[in-house]
Amino acid sequence: MTAELGHFALILALIVAALQTLIPAVGWAKRWEGWMGFAGPAALAQFLVTGLSFMALLRAFMTSDFSLALVVENSHSAKPMLYKIAGTWGNHEGSMLLWLLILALFGAAAAVFGGGLPLRLKALVLSVQGSIGLAFAAFILFTSNPFTRLANPPFDGGDLNPLLQDPGLAFHPPFLYLGYVGLSMAFSFAIAALIEGKVDAAWARWVRPWTLAAWIFLTIGIALGSWWAYYELGWGGFWFWDPVENASFMPWLIAGALLHSAIVAEKREALKSWTILLAILAFGFSLLGTFIVRSGVITSVHAFASDPTRGVAILVLLAFFVGGGLTLYAARAGSMQAKGVFGLVSRESALVVNNVLLAVSCFIVFLGTLWPLFAEIVLGRTLSVGAPFFNAAFVPIFLALAVILPLGSILAWKRGNLSRAGKDMAPALILGVALGGLAFAMLTGRSALGALGVAIGAFVLFGALTDLWLRAGRTPRRLLRLPRADWGRGLAHGGLGVTILGIAVLSAGTLEDIRVMQEGEVMEIGAYEVTLASVSEGQGPNYLTTMADMELRRGDRLVATLHPEKRFYPVAGMPTTEAGIDSGLFRDVYLVLGDPQEGGGWAVRAYVKPFAGWIWGGAILMALGGLVSLTDRRLRIAAGARRTAPPAGVPAE
Repeated sequence: MTAELGHFALILALIVAALQTLIPAVGWAKRWEGWMGFAGPAALAQFLVTGLSFMALLRAFMTSDFSLALVVENSHSAKPMLYKIAGTWGNHEGSMLLWLLILALFGAAAAVFGGGLPLRLKALVLSVQGSIGLAFAAFILFTSNPFTRLANPPFDGGDLNPLLQDPGLAFHPPFLYLGYVGLSMAFSFAIAALIEGKVDAAWARWVRPWTLAAWIFLTIGIALGSWWAYYELGWGGFWFWDPVENASFMPWLIAGALLHSAIVAEKREALKSWTILLAILAFGFSLLGTFIVRSGVITSVHAFASDPTRGVAILVLLAFFVGGGLTLYAARAGSMQAKGVFGLVSRESALVVNNVLLAVSCFIVFLGTLWPLFAEIVLGRTLSVGAPFFNAAFVPIFLALAVILPLGSILAWKRGNLSRAGKDMAPALILGVALGGLAFAMLTGRSALGALGVAIGAFVLFGALTDLWLRAGRTPRRLLRLPRADWGRGLAHGGLGVTILGIAVLSAGTLEDIRVMQEGEVMEIGAYEVTLASVSEGQGPNYLTTMADMELRRGDRLVATLHPEKRFYPVAGMPTTEAGIDSGLFRDVYLVLGDPQEGGGWAVRAYVKPFAGWIWGGAILMALGGLVSLTDRRLRIAAGARRTAPPAGVPAE
């Protein structure tokens, strides 16, 4: 009965989304306040009924209801409860229902927290948001129904993909979806502004917190996915330029450009049409990611589905929303005249360069991700685009962006003084160059590129600290009085510097050794000794394990005993690798147990990875910086909106 209730709630969500789309739009066209006011309650109702549908599916997974085909395909009674819950979204149908739930959540949040929005703009925004919900509710019901019953339920299920049975993957997809779907609010604001023909500083203030929230969630989701790949897949890397990794990275880059562009639109009323375009493209790349993950056109270990029919349906949705948005943009963007005038050397110009470099970086990732598909369809050739292309094409552009970031953040609005800004940033630059030289010396000259990355990462980090120091008037006691937005920007920019520094040191300084080891044998790697003490067989909740006990020593001191594993999941018939990692502030020691060898012994891989944790520590700082900024901007936006909101019935034109 619970499944039928969930199915009925999903049908009701479709109906409510249709009403949310049509009634406020008609009210806007007719200037009927009551009809426009319907948008808020409809958005709340959409969230409630979609939430009811999702909870019904969640209960089916938690109770192992094998009368549902989806539960049979993605769960098992012996699976730990955390992974039963994660199984709800660890598949195509369930993940799309979560997608719809988060979409409804953002619409409901706009209805609750958008009290300061002009009634006409709010009605249009929620109408556009409702249309997206309508499209995806129909997509789920007609192509991906998660509540399909089986006539003859089996005794047990087929289990969740073993690679997804990990805490990192339990939380990684929801955060990514919060980011993907959060960008729908920026899209809805952009379409509403195009329909009204008005983009001003108030619009930019309203759209920024939604974009910032989406960017924060994307940052956390990408970091969790990278961390999972690092410790779960057993290959020791943190980024593979996999198509699904790229699918989340592209909207992150465009959302970053949108945030910086909206600053110019808010402060100087410039770049308005460009900001609108970025809002449309950001959501477009989110939909593109949804298509890549589910269409099966590109192979990936992260893919949820490989159904071309459903992929075509998502492609139609992508064409409708993004194509329709770009068509409307082409028709109306010319009416959005920029008012702000600024010099070549100014913060506005720096932000324009920032936007261009982020957009070019995104285009490079887009080209490298989809070029193999284009080559196969159009040219009839099978090509592979991997890390060498991305490292050669993307990394220089992004490093150039990082160099400009600290300098641009301290330039004055409208007309800046480049020599003064350079003088203020000179200490940060000197420190960065010094650390780069130190890194080159410690790496014994192995990698000039690694030393350059250290120099740039340190420059970005010290530049963020310099920015805070200058904004405090070079007075320590005024640092705590700075607005949270300034602290948020400093944390986010500093976090980017920390991540760049970590990637540079790890890429250039990793030590690796692969060999066959007998029990009791010792391997030396760097300053450490690794002893394969023993290998034993065992059993987990729903898997068999071969686990090694490996002692890590430095000199005569026992640093840690690590337990790398090879697991086998009998139901799914799949193996996984669990690395043994001893993490420290300045290095990780990473051990992987391989297969037994014919002549006796075990294949063992050992790595010493310097500054590995700094990669994810920087991501945490970036997300924290966004969160600090978000708290400040919400207060300011709410106050500003109340002051500027027009009286009821007065059109916001």
